[in-house]
Amino acid sequence: MKLRDIAALVGGEVRGDGDTPITGVAGITTAREGDITFIAGPKMVPAARESSAAAVLVKEFDDSLAKPQVRTGNPQLAFAKLLARFYVKPHSPRGISSNASVADDAVIGQDVSIYDFAFIAPGVRIGARSIVYPGVFIGEGCTIGEDCLIYPNVTIREGTSIGNRTIIHAGAVIGSDGFGYVYDAGSHYKIPQVGAVIIEDDVEIGANTAIDRATTGATVVKKGTKIDNLVQIGHNVQVGRNVIVVAQVGVAGSSEIGDGVVLGGQAGVADHTRIEAGAMIGAQSGVLGQVKQGVYSGSPIMPHREWLKASAVFARLPELKKKIEELEKRLQTLSTPEEQ
Repeated sequence: MKLRDIAALVGGEVRGDGDTPITGVAGITTAREGDITFIAGPKMVPAARESSAAAVLVKEFDDSLAKPQVRTGNPQLAFAKLLARFYVKPHSPRGISSNASVADDAVIGQDVSIYDFAFIAPGVRIGARSIVYPGVFIGEGCTIGEDCLIYPNVTIREGTSIGNRTIIHAGAVIGSDGFGYVYDAGSHYKIPQVGAVIIEDDVEIGANTAIDRATTGATVVKKGTKIDNLVQIGHNVQVGRNVIVVAQVGVAGSSEIGDGVVLGGQAGVADHTRIEAGAMIGAQSGVLGQVKQGVYSGSPIMPHREWLKASAVFARLPELKKKIEELEKRLQTLSTPEEQ
C-alpha cells in the first residue's frame, strides 16, 4: 500500500513521497522499515527522528522531521484505523456448531457464529453477524444485538439485554445477583434480585468484569461506554454514555455515573453516589455523595489541585514531626520568671 493510499484512507494530506510503500503499522520504538507510525505532539518528535518508520502520521507538518508525513486531525485515531486495516481480519460466518446447545425457540440472525459448547437458553434472540465463542452461557430471555462479539466463557444471565456492536471479553459475568441482604435475628436474609441488566449499543466490557442485575428495575450501561478488566458494577447502578471505567474500579449499588465520566483504576464509588457528567476521578480515589463536574483525587476525594498540595505535605510528615518534637523540647527548657 502506498503512502498516498494511506492518506486517502484516513482523510489526510501527504508531505513527501506519496509513492512510499507502507507494509505495516507500529509504535515509534518498535517500527521497522516499511511501517507507518504516529506522533501525538511535539514531545514525540525526537523519538520519531530516531525511529526506523518509513512515514509518520502527524497533526501538523514538522520541518525538522526528515520523513514523509501524513497530516490528519487526529493522528492516534488514524493510527487505530490503520491497525484495523492491516491486522484485523474480517470474520467469516461459521454458523452454529453441532457441539453447541441452542434452544429450539431461540431466534438466531443471519451470519451468526456460535462455537463449540456455547449454551443458548430458550427465548434468546441473537442479532445478525454476532459471534459467540466457546463456553459462553446466555440465559433465558436474553437479547443480543447485531455485530456483537462475545468471547469465551462469558456468562450472560437471564433477562439481560445487550445492544448492537457490543464487545464482551472473556470471563465477564453480566446479570449476576446484586449484593442485597437484610439482617435479622443474627442472620443475613437474601433479598431476591429480580431485576435486569441493560447494555446499550457500542459498549465494551473487559475480561472478568461483573455487572450485577438490579434488585428491581434495571442496572444500565449506556451507549459508547468502555469498561476495563476486573471491574465491579453493583445492582441498580446507572452508567451514562461514553464513560471510561479503568481496571479494578468498584461501583456500589444505586450509584449514578454521568455521561463522559472517567473513573481511574481502583477507584471505589460508595452506594447512592451521584457523579455529574464530565467529572474525572483519579486512580485509587474514594468517592461518595454528590460529585460535581471537575477533577478529583484522594480518599475521600478532593479537588485534584488540593490533593496534590496535601500529598506534598503528607510526604514531609516525618520531617515536620521531627521539627515539632524539637520545638517541644526547646519550649520545655524555657520557663517564665514565676516558674524559676
